[in-house]
Amino acid sequence: MCGRFTMTRSLEDLMLRFDLEDATGVSLRPNYNTAPGQQIAVVHVEPAGRVLSMMRWGLIPSWAKDPAVGFRMINARSETAAEKPSFRSAFRRRRCIIPADGFYEWHKTTSGAKQPYLIGSQDQPLMALAGLWETWEDPESGDDVDSATILTTAANEFMSRIHDRMPVILPDAASEQRWLDPDSDPRALGDLLAQYPGNRLRMHAVSTDVNSTRNNRADLVLPIAAGSGGLLDGIPDRG
Repeated sequence: MCGRFTMTRSLEDLMLRFDLEDATGVSLRPNYNTAPGQQIAVVHVEPAGRVLSMMRWGLIPSWAKDPAVGFRMINARSETAAEKPSFRSAFRRRRCIIPADGFYEWHKTTSGAKQPYLIGSQDQPLMALAGLWETWEDPESGDDVDSATILTTAANEFMSRIHDRMPVILPDAASEQRWLDPDSDPRALGDLLAQYPGNRLRMHAVSTDVNSTRNNRADLVLPIAAGSGGLLDGIPDRG
């Protein structure tokens, strides 16, 4: 599962990193504790090329009667997304990238407490999380609501120490292009949904202040010592 992440880079950083053609109307502020239901930056393809749009985190299927369903669809399992009614249309036609510089996961300690960790890439300061997006029309106002979900996969050996799932992270520019390309055969994209290599990830414990979505400060991402000597139930930080 991926239920919180960070996206603190500037619009200029995203334009350069993802070779964007347009980001009209997008205004970004650093978000150190992105939560479901919030507006997130999403890279997708239009006829003119790659564009950046702001979308609600939590995919609302086009046929949904209540937009609140999106809070249950912040993630889509990569193993079943191509077949599930909520995601299959988007998997075929509306694949996207959610830029992130890190994501949070919680580890349950032997005492029963939950310690948050921030995970990021060792060599990709701005990661490309594989996602899907959809447009839902509000039946009352007639307004369109764009929303997105993050694909997840089984945890690699590095992540499995704290959780059994992790987001799908596209490992390189070629993978990003194939994922976004509307002409890509969805049936041939399975290799892109593989686990990101564990030796390319880093992890450190952070303050439990991140538990509250009301908190959104730069110091939330700073490392803290977790347990004796920086260890948490035998899990070493890798920063």
